[in-house]
Amino acid sequence: MGKIAFVFPGQGAQTVGMGKDVYEASEAGRSLFKRADEALGFKLSDIIFDGPEAELKQTANTQPALLTVSLALLELIKERVKPDYVAGHSLGEYSALAAAGVLAFDEAVRVVRARGEFMESAVPGGQGAMAAVLGADREQLAALCQAVSGEAGAVELANVNCPGQIVVSGTAEGIAAIVERGKEAGAKRVIPLEVSGPFHSSLMKPAADRLQQVLEQVNLKDSAVPVVANVTARPVQSASDIRGLLTEQVISPVLWEDTIVWLIEHGVDEFIEIGPGTVLAGLIKKTDKSVRVRSVNSLTAAAQLVDELR
Repeated sequence: MGKIAFVFPGQGAQTVGMGKDVYEASEAGRSLFKRADEALGFKLSDIIFDGPEAELKQTANTQPALLTVSLALLELIKERVKPDYVAGHSLGEYSALAAAGVLAFDEAVRVVRARGEFMESAVPGGQGAMAAVLGADREQLAALCQAVSGEAGAVELANVNCPGQIVVSGTAEGIAAIVERGKEAGAKRVIPLEVSGPFHSSLMKPAADRLQQVLEQVNLKDSAVPVVANVTARPVQSASDIRGLLTEQVISPVLWEDTIVWLIEHGVDEFIEIGPGTVLAGLIKKTDKSVRVRSVNSLTAAAQLVDELR
């Protein structure tokens, strides 16, 4: 019998209007949007449903918005299907932890709001950047990043997403040099990304330090389901280990490809992506075409899944 993993998307999956169908049709879902507004002390739900897009795209808003929508969608299916593992991409790791009972929802919303604020303010605007590198060899790209860091400015692997897709992060000068020299690592294309900072790099150390102080005050429980961590691509369940990994996550690469490979090697043959969009479904399929991937990204998709499981 194959195993099931729930996976939750990170920043970039957001769209204005996401989750509105859940808010309108599900009492349990609606309650989460209201709790998020209360926890933050402002109407996050208005920004999610009506925008403007520029406001939703602010990291400090995007992070609690995606967490709320993902967990509202989870409400629609959680009684019908239980995961053997959970995982999330960057911010999505917090959705996974809330789904596994590690973090209470209201606390999770506040923590990711703070995380977003810390990440936005860690590096002055224009000094940091990120780029997607397509088609490069991972080891060669890591070596190129090291060489560039010594010459132009710090640049590091940030997201190892799937074979042939790696995101790098660092100083604006370091990223410019990777854009110029990507072919040395076998890259077909290097695409600068529209982001507000050099996420998942050592430049995020000020954000990690501030987040650590917040996490020390938060009540974390041991996980009911193994959570495969971004930093290690290995399962973790103890609250104290999770606390340390969440601080480290801000300055470490997201080992998403390694996470999916580990899950498949340990019997997962069905992935259910819970949250807006289908980004993770695409990355999983590029890692292994043979596994089944379903995206629960709307009220309709959740109803279809529940129907199939009847």
